[in-house]
Amino acid sequence: MPETTVNVRYMVDDVEAAITWYTSHLGFSLLTNYAPAFADVQLGNLRLLLSGPTSSAGRPMPDGEQPKPGGWNRIHLIVDDLPATVARLRTAGVRFRNDIVKGPGGAQILLVDPSGNFVELFQPAQQ
Repeated sequence: MPETTVNVRYMVDDVEAAITWYTSHLGFSLLTNYAPAFADVQLGNLRLLLSGPTSSAGRPMPDGEQPKPGGWNRIHLIVDDLPATVARLRTAGVRFRNDIVKGPGGAQILLVDPSGNFVELFQPAQQ
């Protein structure tokens, strides 16, 4: 992998469902598949590690807390045409957390993967 690859781990409930979601809706390509424990997918320089409950990353912490999906941290993907991308994904049945929000830097929206992890789609403002 190139030195510029960024690796992000997401805990997921179902590795196969996560593979399908990221590859079919967001254009990631599958690198390895060790379902039901683990798979990794890649989009450009982003390698997303999809870790299921039976993966080593899914083992309980010393205090007993179990790693799980969700939270407000998210990967941030830049798109050229946010409204068109949102329309395509809505047609495909992708779940959204909110509507498009616009600010001085651009517009964004949050998608929710099958395990409850967020993905932010962002279109920068025209300069």
